[in-house]
Amino acid sequence: MTQAQRSGADKDQAFRSSEEPSDEFGSDNGHDATPPLIAGKGSLRSRARRRTIAAVTAAAVVLAGGALAVNHFAAGSNTSAGSTVEYAAGRRPLVPELTATSLTGTPINLSSYRGKILVLNFWGSWCAPCIAEAPALEVAYEQYHPRGVDFLGDDLDDTVPNALSFIRSENISYPSINDPSYAVVQQFSQAALVRDPPTTAVIDKTGHVVGMILGGVNIGELAMLLHQAETAGS
Repeated sequence: MTQAQRSGADKDQAFRSSEEPSDEFGSDNGHDATPPLIAGKGSLRSRARRRTIAAVTAAAVVLAGGALAVNHFAAGSNTSAGSTVEYAAGRRPLVPELTATSLTGTPINLSSYRGKILVLNFWGSWCAPCIAEAPALEVAYEQYHPRGVDFLGDDLDDTVPNALSFIRSENISYPSINDPSYAVVQQFSQAALVRDPPTTAVIDKTGHVVGMILGGVNIGELAMLLHQAETAGS
C-alpha cells in the first residue's frame, strides 16, 4: 500500500471512529463491509460503468413508467452495501437554508434548487466507498438530469486540489460544495442526520428530504426515492 493510500485509509477510519452509533439509523450501515479499491482501478471503473449504465437505464423507467418494482433490477447494481431511510409523506424534514461555495468558487444556495428534485451526495476524495460509487452517481446524473433532476456534491474535510483532481479523474459533471469543516453537514443534519460519507439525500421540489441512502449508492434504491420525490407530496 502506498503512503497516499495509507493516509486516505487512516483518514476514513478516523472519520468513522469519531461518531457514536445512531439509534435511529443503527450502528451498522454497511460501511465496514465495503472493500477498498485495489490496483487496476481504471479497468474496474470501466466495467463498473458498463454495468451501471445498464442498471440506471432500467431504473430510469421508474420515473417514466410509474409503479414498476425496483427489486427487479436492484440486485447486483449497488456499489457498496448501504441502507436506506425513507420519510413518510407529510413528515419529511425541510432542508434549512444553506449558502456555500463550490469547489470552483461559485456561490451556491440550496434554495435555488426549489422546483426541482435534487440528489445531494456527501463525499470525500479520501473515502474509499465514495470512490467506488462515483461512476454510478455520474451515470445516474447523465440519465436523470435531462428529466429535471439536479445533482450536487458536498466535499467533506478535503483540499480543493485533491477534490478537483478526483472530479477530473472520475469525469464528474455536476458541481460540488467545498465543505472542509463540515459546516454544511452540520446545518443539513438539523433536518436529517448525516453520519459519515458516502451519504446521498434525495430532496423533493419543495425542499423536503424524501429519503437518505447511507453508504454506497444502490441504483434501485435511488430510483425508488426519485420516483417518490416525483409523485408524492411532502
